[in-house]
Amino acid sequence: MKPPREGEEIVSERRSTGELDVRAEALAALREDEVPFLVAGAYAFFEYTGIFRDTKDLDVFLRRRDLEQAFAALERAGFRTELLDPVWLGKGYRGEWYVDVIFSSGNGLAVVDDLWFEHARPGEVMGHPVLLAPPEEMIWSKGFVCERERFDGHDVAHLVHACGPSIDWERLLARFGPHWEMLLAQLLMYRFVFPSDRSRVPDRVMRELLGRAAEGVAEGDWARRVCRGSLVSKVQYRHALERLGYEDGRALQAREQAGGAPEGSEDGAVVSPGGPG
Repeated sequence: MKPPREGEEIVSERRSTGELDVRAEALAALREDEVPFLVAGAYAFFEYTGIFRDTKDLDVFLRRRDLEQAFAALERAGFRTELLDPVWLGKGYRGEWYVDVIFSSGNGLAVVDDLWFEHARPGEVMGHPVLLAPPEEMIWSKGFVCERERFDGHDVAHLVHACGPSIDWERLLARFGPHWEMLLAQLLMYRFVFPSDRSRVPDRVMRELLGRAAEGVAEGDWARRVCRGSLVSKVQYRHALERLGYEDGRALQAREQAGGAPEGSEDGAVVSPGGPG
């Protein structure tokens, strides 16, 4: 086990020994049953940025096809398991404490696939050697969390600051795909927060994204009256969807993933998606 690092006591000072033991036992159970999983959330954030903070749970990420194996491993270790949301989330409970078992982002976009594992980085969490979710995929999933009570853009800024030189920017661009504007928004905030470290994002990336934005300005409005706010918040855009008559961008995205027409299209022709993904 690694010696304690400066500030690491923050992770445990508000948590009981029993709660921390539950997290460690969950990791041990998954490793013992050889469940393929990654650690993300606050623990991976600690490892990448050196920023330690209190966290209410442990986030384990895996592919949807491995969820049943993970549940079985946790149940053998005395956990009660539950699928809370078929889009992205299961949980393992031991008494009052729990671990999150995650297989996508809450909006259904950042699905855990083989690339998460191919680009995972080795680490150690609670004395267990584990694979950490790649910073690119953490940025991808966190980039859409923009609720009133939770905004993960600060995490994105710290990840870019800590990992920028080693980030696979081409893969990150591909991950955001047609939602590249969310990546641009996060990177503009990063540049505002760390103006002396702008170079950690390659110039070519900013030029590419700003070029797409300029093309979008020239192309104008989409033909369809769409609000994509439901991809970044569960509640903040209900007025537009329920009262103003906008189409739900999240529902359109789900149809596209199922093989339907692209976003912004009436008949398969995209009016203004803002450039190639």
